[in-house]
Amino acid sequence: MIPPDDRLLIKGEIADYWLDAEGILYSYSKNPKRTVQIIAANIALVKQITGNKKVPLLIYLSNSPVPDKETRKFSTEQLPEIYKAMAMVSKPGLAQLIMRILFKFKSPPIPMKSFSDDQQAREWLKQFV
Repeated sequence: MIPPDDRLLIKGEIADYWLDAEGILYSYSKNPKRTVQIIAANIALVKQITGNKKVPLLIYLSNSPVPDKETRKFSTEQLPEIYKAMAMVSKPGLAQLIMRILFKFKSPPIPMKSFSDDQQAREWLKQFV
């Protein structure tokens, strides 16, 4: 799903974003290695985009290097601070792999679901707007 003409695509280091009129944040993931510093900067960018409000996120995943344990822990702790729910759109298997890596020992801190179709992902996220 591409942003409509009236929406600005905001470029970040690990993803590009746009916010739709309903309050769903769209993220086009990039593939640099995630670090605590890079994740912290990205969180600041997301808060700037959303006006510091928690929003549902529809993320188009890409293959990226597995972050270290500290970065995975930090990311997991920060998710509920910025997102209400997360719908991951990817090729079959990629989202499940990422969820296994990030949430190896406990369940996700926000509702998460993987999809291969972005329209289905968007419909699922509407309940969290």
